[in-house]
Amino acid sequence: MGIRLVVGLGNPGKEYERTRHNAGFWLVERYATQNGVVLRKDQKFKALVGRHEASGTWLLLPQTFMNLSGQPVQMLAGFFKIKPEEILVVHDELDFPPGVARLKQGGGIAGHNGLKDISQRLATHDYWRLRLGVGKPPPGREGADYVLERPPAEEKAAIDAAIDKSIELLPQLLAGDMQGAMNKLHTDDKPPAKKEPEKKEPPKKEPEKKAEAVKEPAKKEGLLSGLFGRKK
Repeated sequence: MGIRLVVGLGNPGKEYERTRHNAGFWLVERYATQNGVVLRKDQKFKALVGRHEASGTWLLLPQTFMNLSGQPVQMLAGFFKIKPEEILVVHDELDFPPGVARLKQGGGIAGHNGLKDISQRLATHDYWRLRLGVGKPPPGREGADYVLERPPAEEKAAIDAAIDKSIELLPQLLAGDMQGAMNKLHTDDKPPAKKEPEKKEPPKKEPEKKAEAVKEPAKKEGLLSGLFGRKK
């Protein structure tokens, strides 16, 4: 059983489009652009809606604001008779750093209001979730304020990289190979951390040059002492 509905979570409007809370929008919009899917306003579903013709999967961006995300999801899923386990919700995740993406089915919603409304409307947590890490807020900052801010350029680049990785695996998800996609996604975001030790190797060559330089003056001293000895 594959994914028949991909939902990106976020808030509508230019003031929110670059904020961390719109990470779900970013992924679905990019996937739609890359695959020639046009997302159009649908008043009936209160969302931007498009269809990926090759797979038959629906793409949905709720336009009801985050706290009421469940209404468009419930209406479209009900109209096309899409089961919760055939739904993938893409959203921002405070528990993971930027650059990390994780796939899971069900589980806790960790205070995410968009997920809370979807779970209430569908009366279950059994839909799939693609969680895009945006990092934890600094001490003393509220998560609700943090997610409504724009990430710095470095963090945005990391989130974009995670989105690109996730999009590469979407064909597997749409086809129903959830475990295969999960295994690849959860291992692909680990290698970058292993690159750091490689940068420390070049400095090891410097001490060898210093050792050679010390030997040279010792030879010169031997020659000078030999010359003085002859003069006597």
